[in-house]
Amino acid sequence: MLTNASTKRRLGALAAACLLGLALPTSPALAQKTKTKPAPVTEASPSAPATVSVDIPTIDAVDANIDDATLRAIFSGDLVDNAEALAGLTATSITIPQITLNSAITVDGETVESAVIFEDIVFDSIVEGVAQTITMSGIDLTTSEANGEFGAISASQFDIAALLRLYGMIDDAGQTEMTTVYTDFSFDGGSFATPEFACTLGAASAAEFRARPINASFAQIMGLSDALEAQGDAPSPELLGQALRIYVDILTAFESSPVEFEGFDCAGTDDDDTAFAFSVAGMTMGGMSPGIYPSVDITGVDLQIGEDGAISIGALSFKPIDLSAPIAAIQAAPDAIEESWFAENARALIPGFAGFSVGDLAIDIPDTDTPDARLVATIEGFDLTLADYFNGIPTTLNASASHFVLDIPADTSDEQLQTLLGLGLVSIDAGFVVDAEWDQSASTIAVNEVSVSGADLATITVAGTVNNATEALFGSSESVMTAAAMGLALGDLRLQISDTGLTEIILAIAAAEQGADPATMRPVFAGLAEGAVIGLLAGAAEAQDVAKAVSAFIGGAASTLTLDLTANQLPGIGLFDVMAAQENPAALLSKVTIEASN
Repeated sequence: MLTNASTKRRLGALAAACLLGLALPTSPALAQKTKTKPAPVTEASPSAPATVSVDIPTIDAVDANIDDATLRAIFSGDLVDNAEALAGLTATSITIPQITLNSAITVDGETVESAVIFEDIVFDSIVEGVAQTITMSGIDLTTSEANGEFGAISASQFDIAALLRLYGMIDDAGQTEMTTVYTDFSFDGGSFATPEFACTLGAASAAEFRARPINASFAQIMGLSDALEAQGDAPSPELLGQALRIYVDILTAFESSPVEFEGFDCAGTDDDDTAFAFSVAGMTMGGMSPGIYPSVDITGVDLQIGEDGAISIGALSFKPIDLSAPIAAIQAAPDAIEESWFAENARALIPGFAGFSVGDLAIDIPDTDTPDARLVATIEGFDLTLADYFNGIPTTLNASASHFVLDIPADTSDEQLQTLLGLGLVSIDAGFVVDAEWDQSASTIAVNEVSVSGADLATITVAGTVNNATEALFGSSESVMTAAAMGLALGDLRLQISDTGLTEIILAIAAAEQGADPATMRPVFAGLAEGAVIGLLAGAAEAQDVAKAVSAFIGGAASTLTLDLTANQLPGIGLFDVMAAQENPAALLSKVTIEASN
């Protein structure tokens, strides 16, 4: 039972607004009465309570089992005292031409007044709290600082009782399973404007939204929010524990089909009176599921800031986030969560972020390092994929970028870039791949590929196997992780270089420094390299074969060079072997077998 009149008014008005807004899947209701509830929270009144009034000129109820006075009370915000009646509502139809919600909120001595007008609300074919359809022709918003107009909203199979259970306004009868709250949600879009900017919003739709009751009533949540605000930056451990447990419960209480949004288009001026335009062609949020924050796929991102710069993205995708580890950690936490608990469980609180990707990125912005110059670049694609989290660390990593094209400024002062320009290169077109995964059972890290490539330059690829990669490498203790890292050993390594023009550039630069012909320099460098390899591998049986392969690559007889290194004894070459090789390289060479090919 609510005893604070201000809190009761806020609860009723907000719940009514959410009821009319059809409880969008991106902002679900946060309430439920349960037999077992969290510890009671002292409800704190805000320093400047909002004043709210609701005006409903007429209600047309056909064959309703609730009288007009009760319906008017319900849609004016008194859902708490009439929730049971609303949950059992039966009617042929209920039509409300208009509801006006007026409010005034004072913050830091400034009062913001607003009026929200809901137009043509129709509940059709309602049987025991389930409406066959619910529609609203539009919403008008007016405040002292902004105004907006939003188009029609509709949904089917709208279960009023299920929504009230979410708000904690009726008993859940022990419900723990998900139930459908509504289907076929659609929103026709609208517009929003302030003196500084204006936005046009596209349409949105979702096939279904499902939910279960959460383990706290909406009244408790509002009281908790007020109490947290009253305690400022240092909430008590008991209050913090309550808040976190409610939060993780909410994260597992909803599921939905994907939400489609047709994007938005905004334009205005910033604080420096610089004009800007920002638009998104479309957006899809993946279906929600318990403990998983869904993927978000965005297309057609375009940002223009005056005449200074422009950034466009053809496709941007944020992959799902698995919150199961943080949820489990908080569920197992003590009732009072001290600051020390966060330090002890920091790794367990890391969510499993699956990564993100970017396609067709184009940048044209001022170069802050060079006056009157611009940084112009494009990226065909970038992808980061993270998976198989272990103690908060992803053990599978795949990152790649293709056609990262950077224009070389014609007036650059960098000598190396000037050399590239002199050789006819006006841009650099590069890419990379990092692909590695940990095998827990074998205690190995497979480095499938680490490569860097440049169009008309070269591709350098490294692959291999790292042994002794035990679970301690991903432990919670920094000292244990360091010790485990020092025990890693390289079992095998492959280095492959494919030349598509890089050696020509290097030879041209070297020849220019010596005033020689690049064609005459190539056999000289090939011979020097062959001799250096033989000297380095002196005594090794494979020295001659490796030297010939290197010479053929540098001399131009072959465009590819592959070097394979294999440790003669397991687990392989360790850190201390590498450190010892600084004093005695021959000692390291005796521990590996080297093969070379073109």
